[in-house]
Amino acid sequence: MADSEYQEEADSEHREESEPDFSDKSRSTAGNLGIILGLFGAHRFYLGYNNIGKLQIVVTILTLGVGGLWGIYEGITILWGSEWRDSEGRLLRPSTK
Repeated sequence: MADSEYQEEADSEHREESEPDFSDKSRSTAGNLGIILGLFGAHRFYLGYNNIGKLQIVVTILTLGVGGLWGIYEGITILWGSEWRDSEGRLLRPSTK
């Protein structure tokens, strides 16, 4: 292998480590959906977690709306908390300032 091929391989490995693969889903959109429509699991459907979204609807119905706090809590943690990922495992795209 030529030196330039080694360099290209090393450069691509360095790029993969330094540049995370961001989702096309927005962190601010997911968080706001969670706060506003969290009782319906809208943020989970948006991120591709359809089964959890369906579960949130069922929990909200069975608890007469109290289960909707689950979605509001998740919306807040998406906006100000931990790193969230979409259903493909990619980090949510950060909000632009």
